[in-house]
Amino acid sequence: MALCCRAPGASALQDVKRPSGAIKMNTLLFLTLVSLGFADNLGHMSSDQEHYRTIYISENGPRLSVVTEQAKVVSRRGGNATLPCKFQRDPSLPANPKLRIKWTKLTSDYLKEIDVFVAMGYHKRSYGSFHSRVHLQGASENDASLVITEVTLEDYGKYKCEVIDGLEDDTGVVSLDLQGVVFPYFPRMGRYNLNFHDAEKACRDQDAAVASFDQLYDAWRGGLDWCNAGWLSDGSVQYPITQPREPCGGKNTVPGVRSYGQRDKDKSHYDVFCFTSNYRGRFYYLIHPTKLAYSEAVQACQKDGAQIAKVGQMYAAWKLLGYDRCDAGWLADGSVRYPISRPRRRCSPTEAAVRFSGFPDKKHKLYGVYCFKAYN
Repeated sequence: MALCCRAPGASALQDVKRPSGAIKMNTLLFLTLVSLGFADNLGHMSSDQEHYRTIYISENGPRLSVVTEQAKVVSRRGGNATLPCKFQRDPSLPANPKLRIKWTKLTSDYLKEIDVFVAMGYHKRSYGSFHSRVHLQGASENDASLVITEVTLEDYGKYKCEVIDGLEDDTGVVSLDLQGVVFPYFPRMGRYNLNFHDAEKACRDQDAAVASFDQLYDAWRGGLDWCNAGWLSDGSVQYPITQPREPCGGKNTVPGVRSYGQRDKDKSHYDVFCFTSNYRGRFYYLIHPTKLAYSEAVQACQKDGAQIAKVGQMYAAWKLLGYDRCDAGWLADGSVRYPISRPRRRCSPTEAAVRFSGFPDKKHKLYGVYCFKAYN
């Protein structure tokens, strides 16, 4: 049966007089077209789901908001740091005695959070290595800023401030940076002998911590050039090049921090980049009438009321205090080094640096010694 359409100029009354079969057929056609159009729209919506997300907007704005006035706070080992965090509540909300303030530390790989401090009313608790070293500043009723005392190398990193008010919550992130110095390190056994866990211990043994990528990047911008790849705290292996050359990625490459990417922390072996900061104590070259074998050097420092110095302590004294001494001396790891902050002939003539003389025979080679006396 042919479908009929209204002729030009026909009245609506004429439609009423159509046979009922024609009306049913028109209705069926209309519903079919509507169904096809709706299905087509659903197809477009499904294909676009990856590019759009639903955003719910509150007519009166958020009822709780958290603000961090600084993205980064800089401190030093042994000092204090205040991580800023303030929150605003909707004035119409009733007072909530169970409002909770929670601070956590993000791991370098961002895979988990470490509890730092929680406060709810009069109940307060600090966790782990932060126990008794953290508290809220509390300058006002909406101040959730965290104060960290006796800052350690391990405190470096990103912190999350979270405020939970019933069903409302919001967060902010603040970075804690430290003044300090990055230095490359490998042990007496030679280069490329450290898996990630050995690298962590090697840095700790030298009064340091495994450096982060940001710390290495800042050191590279400051002129650090090192052709041997080393572990970083996120489990990646990288090295900084300021003067491109063939053995270090090629002489036609641009300067930068070269990356080997993530490596197996147990099976892969490299050097390590360590980071150290200020210390509380005195680093010095021991004036002694004779040169010393390693064991004699250890005893000489002890006799002077000190300990034989560590590599990290020499780097901190050199970089942060400008320590300068042209005498090669033993350090705790059995290496011999000396710090030069004023380049001159016969003493690092071209650059300020901690000069490395290797790992000499401990029994038969004689040198001076660097000591460290900690302040209580």
